[in-house]
Amino acid sequence: MKAREAAGGGRTVEVPPERLAGFFARFAERHDGITAVAGAPRALVVTAGDGTTATATVPFGPLDAPSVDALVAHALRPRRIALLLVRLGGHSVGVARDGRVEVSRTDRHLVQGRSAAGGWSQQRFARRRAGQARHALQDAAKDAFEVLVPRLSEVDAVVLGGDRRALDELREDRRLAPLFARAEPRVLDVGEPSRAVLEEAAARALSVQVTLRDG
Repeated sequence: MKAREAAGGGRTVEVPPERLAGFFARFAERHDGITAVAGAPRALVVTAGDGTTATATVPFGPLDAPSVDALVAHALRPRRIALLLVRLGGHSVGVARDGRVEVSRTDRHLVQGRSAAGGWSQQRFARRRAGQARHALQDAAKDAFEVLVPRLSEVDAVVLGGDRRALDELREDRRLAPLFARAEPRVLDVGEPSRAVLEEAAARALSVQVTLRDG
């Protein structure tokens, strides 16, 4: 489990469902036991004896009861998930059951980087780049509409990943409104979309984000 710095301090880790019970058992051992558990539909705050807190963001909420056992059971529940990963240079969409991709479509497009030149050449370059980006996002919207929207009745949730600005562009496509209406709040940070990245995202989407802060 890789840790990254969390906004407001602390560190955040992604814990796979099958490792969640062990994670909290080790948390209790290292921090003088668990003294309090406070819950909300989308979060569970576990406080240790030394004041350290572990705040778990509940995926696919709400959580039935404010307890670690309930969170573990919730995370282990079998699920089929629609995934939409997009960056300006490409996209990958798919449906995964229990972390394994069942159907997918991936495409890549040339979107040139920003030019350091100025004047008329810069303006022409910017127009070309904008056209490339628009074409790439149109293709992403088309694939999301064809692959994911017809399967929305078969999935338990929708998980997004990639560049937030590109995703915001896709939100404006009315055909994708049902897809974005069911999207989880969490947006996965992923590299350039590919089949391999999609498979990794399918497993990561099931994980529980836990933010650790010292007492």
